[in-house]
Amino acid sequence: MSLFCRLLWKLLLPLLFLCVLLVAVLVLLVLAVRLWLQSSRSARRARDGRPTVAFFHPYCNAGGGGERVLWCAIRALQNRYVDVNFVVYTGDLGVTAQQILEGARRRFNVVLPRPIQFVFLRHRLLVEPGLFPHFTLLGQSVGSVFLGWEALTEFVPDLYVDSMGYAFTLPLFRYLGGCSVGSYVHYPTISTDMLSVVRERNPRFNNADYVSNSLFLSAFKVVYYCLFALLYGMAGSCSDLIMVNSSWTLDHILSLWRAPNRTSVVYPPCDVSAFLDVPLEEDGDRRCHSIVSIGQFRPEKDHRLQIRAFKKVLDRRREGAGGREALKLVLIGGCRNQEDEDRVLMLRGLCQELGMADRVEFKLNVPFEELKREMGEATIGLHTMWNEHFGIGVVECMAAGKVILAHKSGGPKLDIVVPYEGGQTGFLAEDEDGYAEAIERILTLTPENRLQIRRNARQSVARFSDQEFEACFCAAMEPLMGTLER
Repeated sequence: MSLFCRLLWKLLLPLLFLCVLLVAVLVLLVLAVRLWLQSSRSARRARDGRPTVAFFHPYCNAGGGGERVLWCAIRALQNRYVDVNFVVYTGDLGVTAQQILEGARRRFNVVLPRPIQFVFLRHRLLVEPGLFPHFTLLGQSVGSVFLGWEALTEFVPDLYVDSMGYAFTLPLFRYLGGCSVGSYVHYPTISTDMLSVVRERNPRFNNADYVSNSLFLSAFKVVYYCLFALLYGMAGSCSDLIMVNSSWTLDHILSLWRAPNRTSVVYPPCDVSAFLDVPLEEDGDRRCHSIVSIGQFRPEKDHRLQIRAFKKVLDRRREGAGGREALKLVLIGGCRNQEDEDRVLMLRGLCQELGMADRVEFKLNVPFEELKREMGEATIGLHTMWNEHFGIGVVECMAAGKVILAHKSGGPKLDIVVPYEGGQTGFLAEDEDGYAEAIERILTLTPENRLQIRRNARQSVARFSDQEFEACFCAAMEPLMGTLER
């Protein structure tokens, strides 16, 4: 027995020595990389003479609510800190810096007071969901680390802010780059709701039928999600400052990142003032009522639900006294890539299949003035995303004086479509029948009752204005901005 122990020891000792050696080499390598990156930052600071704040937003030229947060955040910081440079990491290679800024002005009515620098990343493909047909969350997260490494080696900032939800870049910039790091979370990469969908074997856009129909695959996916949630929480907890966009997101981030002392709610900026000049008057004399939907053409926005619910409304009104010709559905949104454009083609095909292509209009990547005009002509604002993290489109519809109909979950349920001074501000629904019934109910209200709901809605959304966001965002960022050497 003692001979066996001596033999085992002789085998383990070299192995143990090798492990220690490899760990030491790894530590020295990490320290060398960190020293190299910090020397790069020191050289840049000596050249510029001022600190730099960098935002990681690979799709900054897109037209979604997250992009509006980005531009309003930079505008707010530029107005307060005139001696700080600002950089945006982006993967939009097909456009110039001027075109990106012009797009922000055209889409969001946001103009920056000073120029900013863009760092164009060549490998944004690494975070495209299409690259990972399976294990998409893990694949995109690993891809974001490589994309983050490209960003870090191209430009080392003093303060790094992830404004698009790539939490796995946070430890990279903090521990290798030696940067202070902050994050603005629009939507947790994984949530307890996603786990419950898989556990209950409920088919949704992020849980395929072949998975929900298999007990083994569902169990495997639950384990995968749990392990991923653990890694996601570890990465997110590296953030020195955490801002979330709604009460719903706050609950999930607190349970995953476990950093309550560093986490606060900062509602996203909604261009409330831009819609206040939309006339707020009775609409009883309208010959055609328009239902408008605002949101990027992503699968989770569930435009199919909107179309199918609208079909049920048309059928009911055709059978009754309302008349088929009295309604139209207008789908307004941005397309980020070819996948989104293909989705629009599929939705157009669905409208053709249901025999109502003449009653559904698609408005893609429209300028702000056209968006405002369509909202001014609408009666109902429609939103169908399950567990929408916030819902800027919902707020904009309410500011424009539309009767909002949103999904009974997430931000719309908890933060937006809530009573104001005891008055109703809108309607909530969950499925096709619920949406169809709610649309019918809205249209059968008297013009006076609709007008009162629209007034309540417009008054209630003042708390989501650009001014409120800028004040709250700057207050939240104050501790980190104060650490920058000027």
